[in-house]
Amino acid sequence: MEELIAVIARSLVDQPEAVHVTRTDEDGCISIELAVAQVDLGKVIGKQGRTARALRSVLSAAAAKIDMRSRLEIVE
Repeated sequence: MEELIAVIARSLVDQPEAVHVTRTDEDGCISIELAVAQVDLGKVIGKQGRTARALRSVLSAAAAKIDMRSRLEIVE
């Protein structure tokens, strides 16, 4: 799942080498932290958070296939 988020994020940003994804599993929940360059933060979040919401939806659908919950956190 982290590779899925990384591929999508790299296609959105201008500095794909700055994209880092970290996964943590805890109590039936997959927590993914997406780090991008400061200048690309707006591209990953999108207007009114639409792109971030879409990323969370994709992650949620992938996590549902293995009966887990998911959380995506976007950091600088």
